[in-house]
Amino acid sequence: MVKPPNIARSKIYILLTIMSWFALLFVDLVRIFGEINQMEGVIKREITWILEIIFFILLYLFFNNSINKKENSNFLNLIWRAASTGLIATGTSFLIIYFYYILQDTRLSDDPLLRNFFYHVNFALTAIFLISTALLWKHLILYQKNKAVVQQWQAYEVILLISMFFVLINQESFNYGFMFGLIFLIIYGVILSVNLKWIPYLTFREKWKSILFLAIIVFSTVYLLVQLVSYTQKNVHFVNLSENLFLLGLFAFVLIYAVFSFLVTLFNLPTSSVFEQKLTEAISFQKLSQSIQPGENEDQVLDILMDSCMSAAYVDAAWLDLHADEEDRRTGTVLYQKFISNGERQEIMDLLKKTEPFSAYLKSQTDARIEYLYGKISHEIFQSVLIMPVRANKKILGDMFLLKEVKDGFNKEMINIISTFVGQTSISIENYRLLNEAIKNERYREELEIAQRVQRSLLPSALHHNRCFEIDGFSAAADEVGGDYYETFRFDQDNFALIIGDVSGKGTSAAFNMSQMKGVFHSLVQLNFSPKVFLSKANSALSRCLEKNNFITTTYYTVNTKEKTIHFARAGHCPTLYFDKGNNTCRFLDIKGMGLGIVRNDTFDQYLEEGTMVYHPGDVMVMYTDGIVEAKNKNGEEFGYENLRLLLSSIYELPAHEIRIKIIEEVYSFVGKETLPDDDYSLLVIKFKA
Repeated sequence: MVKPPNIARSKIYILLTIMSWFALLFVDLVRIFGEINQMEGVIKREITWILEIIFFILLYLFFNNSINKKENSNFLNLIWRAASTGLIATGTSFLIIYFYYILQDTRLSDDPLLRNFFYHVNFALTAIFLISTALLWKHLILYQKNKAVVQQWQAYEVILLISMFFVLINQESFNYGFMFGLIFLIIYGVILSVNLKWIPYLTFREKWKSILFLAIIVFSTVYLLVQLVSYTQKNVHFVNLSENLFLLGLFAFVLIYAVFSFLVTLFNLPTSSVFEQKLTEAISFQKLSQSIQPGENEDQVLDILMDSCMSAAYVDAAWLDLHADEEDRRTGTVLYQKFISNGERQEIMDLLKKTEPFSAYLKSQTDARIEYLYGKISHEIFQSVLIMPVRANKKILGDMFLLKEVKDGFNKEMINIISTFVGQTSISIENYRLLNEAIKNERYREELEIAQRVQRSLLPSALHHNRCFEIDGFSAAADEVGGDYYETFRFDQDNFALIIGDVSGKGTSAAFNMSQMKGVFHSLVQLNFSPKVFLSKANSALSRCLEKNNFITTTYYTVNTKEKTIHFARAGHCPTLYFDKGNNTCRFLDIKGMGLGIVRNDTFDQYLEEGTMVYHPGDVMVMYTDGIVEAKNKNGEEFGYENLRLLLSSIYELPAHEIRIKIIEEVYSFVGKETLPDDDYSLLVIKFKA
């Protein structure tokens, strides 16, 4: 079943409440009229009690729904709501008294029907005040609630509900049963009234206001109780609605809780300033906790630290000295100097350097892990000082100097608070630095990913060849990017160029130089120079752009498949491994050559040789970089040239693609999974078929 919205329920409750009050008024007036005229068949009193109970229940439902909608109201608003309702009820009662004062010595002033009408008005306003205030007290009692308090209140509501029906079984006023029930309600009200956890959270000004409002509630409660009871003494024809145990129980509960709250608030006034100080400290701590956001800097959190510490310790002046060098406290930058001149600050620093224990610390002769120093100083204005080191990542950023104009101005509690602030600041600064470092690392990672994509684009996606030979390549960088390079070029149907190179160094600088090598290759290869001339021209071009300490080793081949000839030259690169199937031999093609960029003049040609050879079907040529032969296992042993030669001798019959796979697998197996590669691995395998 869908419940109607709160506004609709409130309207229904208020309409039914008004109708029940009019019914109660009508029934009582009819009974009084019958009693006055001695008529038979007078309406029974039980009808009055039943309507009264209905009226109470509807009022309770209405205010419970109304107050729940505003449960987030602050404490002062709740108390004022109760006080304002009491003022309305009390003011209405005064108006009724004034009305009778005007009508005195007239027949109308003694009319029982009129008096009962005003009695019912006064009764309704009193019930509204008591029930609404009791429900407001409920919200105060259940502040910072626990299971026991909730259960106590729920039990009290059940007891109040039962007390409504007591009038139906108790026809005599103030007998022993009635007195026992009233005493029980009073005791239970006292038990609930000790739940006053909301009072310490009022500020000094709010406490004064609440004392005034509570005084109004106490006065209104006492006055309305006296006024309601006094009606029964003025007319013999009267229905006494105040005989209800529920109503008197509410009078007692509202009055007791108001008195308890009044007294506790009054006695808490002297401690209000302390609580407000604690609240300020908590807010400052929260600011420190939330001060570092992406894009902000350390200056902001240090500024908040200064303000928080000065506020928490009632400091008269302060400054923050950031050290240029953690080991030397004599030099630094002064930040956030507050309420002190440069001259006064220098005077105090000179004084501290002559006063123990400050002098040893400021001269860096004490343990840098010291938490704080405080004591007296003989200055004409400032009489006490506290020095608190500020750290981040276990390094001292600087010292915070806090000054007070009184001797022994810093107690243990103040120091603990400031220490907490400084600790939180250190965490915030560390978080800020870690965040910036993470952002830099992420940016670096993205840049490396771009570099990887660029480097992959520099390596050929397809290697040129014809039906006379197979070719397969492989390259893997030790870092995210590397400096190994290989490439092919097709002059015509039968002539090809092959190159493999290794740039000195690793990482992004090597990758950049590798890209320069690619540019030089594509510029020179189209001129179809001999291998020696090609390397000489490449050395001349690269000498103008390579950094002074950088060089490139390379081997350059030209292959003529029509004549089955190979021409090659080596510039300091690893010797090519060649398997001659006709002789069933495996050897290294070792000719003289110096790396590109080592000799940067015209004498470079003197360090080059050019070799020529004829290949046969089934021959295999393996071009590689030094990362292959220098790969080390966990024992520090290198894979070596001999292992590579023996490996090719055993697998030369395989296709070029499978030879490449076997060599790389063997190298990785030798190194082991737990050992990271020290250098880039690159490999070109050429197998001649015809």
